[in-house]
Amino acid sequence: MAGASLFTLLDDLAALLDDVAAMTKVATKKTSGVLGDDLALNAEQVSGVSTDREWPVVWAVAKKSLVNKAILVPAALAISAFVPMLVQPLLMLGGAFLCFEGVEKLLAKKQAGAAPVLTEAQRISGAVRTDFILSAEIIVIALGTVADAPLVKQALTLVALSLLMTVGVYGLVAGIVKLDDVGLGLSKRGGASAAMGRALLVVSPKLMKGLSIAGTVAMFLVGGGIVAHGIGPLYEWLKPMNDVLAAVIEGLVGVGVGALLVAVVSLARRVRGVSAGPQSAP
Repeated sequence: MAGASLFTLLDDLAALLDDVAAMTKVATKKTSGVLGDDLALNAEQVSGVSTDREWPVVWAVAKKSLVNKAILVPAALAISAFVPMLVQPLLMLGGAFLCFEGVEKLLAKKQAGAAPVLTEAQRISGAVRTDFILSAEIIVIALGTVADAPLVKQALTLVALSLLMTVGVYGLVAGIVKLDDVGLGLSKRGGASAAMGRALLVVSPKLMKGLSIAGTVAMFLVGGGIVAHGIGPLYEWLKPMNDVLAAVIEGLVGVGVGALLVAVVSLARRVRGVSAGPQSAP
């Protein structure tokens, strides 16, 4: 009897894992677009770090990304179960913040004439903030694909997806930032290896520059998309459009929202500065 119960338990466990694997596959397909943006944004955030600090920075962000997901998964399950009406407004706040950061980044580059110099701590902090917002969107999208499943299956699917996306995204980022080192090593060898190494040395900086541009664009596409999808009439207007046109409009929404927020924040800072007034000498 005990043996039969054990086999039944193992059979149920196997069936549960099969269901979770299937739902994780579906959720991964649904979130693949955002995962691509996540990769571009995080590769951009760690670019420019000194060679000997690239992997430590990626590892630091990856660890904090896991902490983000450890917070987001139970929070998403709880909000979805008890106050589902909060999901969309919270996502929209995160999307608006991405747009705000995107415009601030563009303004900083314009004023400095180049990308602003950030400390390692600032890069990690920025990457973790971005990861939090994108992870929240990915988890909410994934939750939508398993909404009809029992709570245990929902939780296991979100945990599996979180682990997969963290390992996948940061594994790729770690590889991308080391392409130039790989190219340098290969270039010192003879024959085809040396030619491949020289090619990597040419391609690597262009790839990083491309990812930097893609990361900034992704801020507006993702942030604007989240905001647009939360505005009923706008979302209904966008639905019949082809994906490219809808993405362009969402990106423009992102730029507009970001510019508006930057203007509001700048005005608030000026008002606060005027209100404070000059400090009188003692």
